[in-house]
Amino acid sequence: MSTNDVEVLRGEIISIGTEILLGALVDTNANYLASQLPGIGVGNYRVTTVGDNLDRLARVFEEAWDRSDVVVATGGLGPTEDDVTREAIAQFLGEELYPDPTLEKELREFFDRRGIAMAERNLKQTMLIPSAEAIPNPRGTAPGWWVQRNKKIIIVMPGVPREMYGMWEEQALPRLRLQLMGNDAVIHSRTIKTFGLSEASVDERLGELLHGLNPTIGVYAKSDGIHIRLTARASTELDASQLITPVEDEVKDRLAAHLWGQDDDTLEAVIRRVYTERGLSVATMESCTGGNLANILTDAPGASAYFRAAYVTYTNEMKIAMGVPAEIIEKHGAVSGECAIAMADAARERSGATIGVGITGVAGPGELEGKPVGLAYIGISDESGHKMREGRYPAQRLDFKLRVARTAMFELRGWALARD
Repeated sequence: MSTNDVEVLRGEIISIGTEILLGALVDTNANYLASQLPGIGVGNYRVTTVGDNLDRLARVFEEAWDRSDVVVATGGLGPTEDDVTREAIAQFLGEELYPDPTLEKELREFFDRRGIAMAERNLKQTMLIPSAEAIPNPRGTAPGWWVQRNKKIIIVMPGVPREMYGMWEEQALPRLRLQLMGNDAVIHSRTIKTFGLSEASVDERLGELLHGLNPTIGVYAKSDGIHIRLTARASTELDASQLITPVEDEVKDRLAAHLWGQDDDTLEAVIRRVYTERGLSVATMESCTGGNLANILTDAPGASAYFRAAYVTYTNEMKIAMGVPAEIIEKHGAVSGECAIAMADAARERSGATIGVGITGVAGPGELEGKPVGLAYIGISDESGHKMREGRYPAQRLDFKLRVARTAMFELRGWALARD
């Protein structure tokens, strides 16, 4: 079998609980598990949320079993009447539940160690079926299930995130990795990071590349842009890397103008590296973002090597006091490209920085100077010239502030590189 013929298994995630279905709980488990499966050669093809209804849950498991190789489910393992995950799996597989004496002994010891009387209904958590093995849960009373038949696997874990994370990382993942990959297979991933494109735009540009099986490509929206993760499975690290490289090169060609980093890079760390390598420094003057840009830039250790100063000038009076010419505000308004450039100039001149950044806009909730909520201007300047970027951003205030700050960071990186 060639490296290109390595099988990528079909995976599926099931999140169980009426609270999730109704929006009363945020399903962080599915998000976490979806990020884990590609690393062991399992493509995640579906995430299903289902409530605590026995017949519906049994149908969901049966459908998942029919179309997938690995099914990972969370929730419904508690002791109450509406915890029906065990019953649902038993029903669709046609197997009988039975109490496991070892699990009962461990459960009683769990309560004894805590000096708590165990309710008889907790015995529900000791049930198994012939195809299931218990997955230990040292953090709670609900053991997981490992179900295996006909070369297919169902892993069921508690819905409580702390218990699920521990069970997955310490028990389920190592076993699944060994079983699927053995000691001879290697999974290798690379992540390409972009800014300024939507998920839909990335999908359009990547086109047929998204249908590849080895490597697979996943597209993820993050706070710092769109991430593209390429994952290959092969017999050696070198083979897996060689499978990824030509596809990675093609992805980069198609997204070239929007690339900013890869793998573990953060935008703030990339900016620090770009600026310190070139002996550049930066100062910021922010209005509508309220210091968000400066806050994120200084999250990178060693930012003091290039970050000179930050000014938050929320009123016109403070803008003028910090060096923005009054006539610019009078003629163009505080929310204007001209004002953003003047703020960048003022930040640079007051601090002695090489490059200045100015941000002004309308964070809401209402219009300002007749300009709509979500409008923002970013100005960047150095001794040789300036650049202004106008944009419309989410109207929700916190999202607006973060997105504008992130956009300014992307522009800062590009400005420094363009000086080369």
